[in-house]
Parts: sequence; C-alpha cells; structure tokens
Amino acid sequence: MWKKIRILILLSVLLVVAVNAWRDQNQNWNHPVVVLLHPVNADGQTATEQYIRQLTVDNFRDSQAFLAETSAAYRGQKVYFIYQLGRELTQQPPKVPENATTMQAILWSLKFRYYAWQQHQSKDGRPTVTLYLNYYDPQHISALKHSTALEKGKIGSVNLFASPAQAAQNEIVVTHELLHTFGATDKYDLTTGQPIYPLGYSNPEQQPLYPQHQAEIMGGYIALSATQHRMPDSLAEVELNKATATEVGWIK
Repeated sequence: MWKKIRILILLSVLLVVAVNAWRDQNQNWNHPVVVLLHPVNADGQTATEQYIRQLTVDNFRDSQAFLAETSAAYRGQKVYFIYQLGRELTQQPPKVPENATTMQAILWSLKFRYYAWQQHQSKDGRPTVTLYLNYYDPQHISALKHSTALEKGKIGSVNLFASPAQAAQNEIVVTHELLHTFGATDKYDLTTGQPIYPLGYSNPEQQPLYPQHQAEIMGGYIALSATQHRMPDSLAEVELNKATATEVGWIK
C-alpha cells in the first residue's frame, strides 16, 4: 500500500515538472507577461545601495515599450509586459563559471534554480519571469561579466551598472536576457562580441553593409565593420529581427 502511495507521489511530481517544462517552452502570448525584477547589491558598495533605493519600475519603461511595440509589429497584436520591482535581495545568485565544462554548467543551472526557489516568497505571486539584477558601482568595476538566463525555469541573472548614465544601456541588457527566457539565442561571437552575420544584424541586406545603424537585440552590438562593433546607447538604436521573432514565437 505504502509503495503504491510513494509511486503515486513520484508520478505526480514528475507530471508537475513535465507540465511546467512544457509551459516554459510554449508561452501563450495572448496573456500578459509578468516580469519580477529583484535588485541585488552585488559589490556591497554604498553608492550601489543608494542607486538601488531610487529604482522604480519607470527605470524599465523603455524595455516594456520596446517589447510591446515589437511584438505588435510581428503578431499584429501587442503583448503586454508588466514589470514589477521586487524587494532588494542580500544574497547574490550563484556566479556563472567561466569556460565551464558541460557538467559545471549543469551544476550551476541546478544551483541557480535552487537559489531562485530559496528567494521566492508567497507575496511575490507567480511571475512569468524572474530576473535578478546584480548592480555594480562603475567607480569600482569597469567591465561586467556576461549575464545569463534560463528558458526552463524562466529565471535570469543580469549584471548591470549602478549609474544613471548607464540606465539606458541597462535596459538593453535586461531586454536581451528576458528574451533568452523565451527561447531567443545569442547572435554574436561570445569571444569577440562581434555580431554574427546575417542573424545578428538588424539590416543584413543593407548596401553598403557597413556601418550598420542599429543593433539586433540578440546580436547585442552595432556592427561598424566585419571586425568592429559598438554598444548601442539605448533601445532607440535596437531592433528585433525575424529570426529572433521566430525563436520566441511571434512568427509561426
């Protein structure tokens, strides 16, 4: 009798896991997307803490507008992205290992999922996506490690600068990582940062090809030549191309 009960419990757990995995990879775009943003003082600096305290949802309004307008252009119907600013967290997400082996990447993924489970509280509700925003004072660090996000679990660890001067570029990074959670893939060389032609270009048919004038959101950068690129200043210099729209399900 107890053996049958244990088997039933196990099958129930597996069913829940399978259903959640299916939902993660089959987003219903007719429903609003709730994005919960948890700021983290990742370097412990006073300036970082002060920056976090003045954050509001308005700091991400351009990201919301970009996604709503772009989704409407491809679907003919706008997707509503509802951003919510969660509480500040004191514990940082596990850091992504550099040059990780497959096993190290799997272990990190499990640790990150466990971290997300630990941090969740009932008052957080049931957001579609949860992003952990790791802020760093640019006076103490000049370059950030790569951010990352998982489609299965819809969670992301996003590294950002705690500076008003970087706020517009922070929105690009947040948007990029958010799209990862819906299946969008990177379209730039992970070693050099150079956008990959043609998928990482906003206008791969432009003549002459260089310089490009916009970045593709998953290409990350504006290609100035075959070997040179720059970070866009804001989402006004960013587009989302058909390849990415297909990956996230805005084009069938």
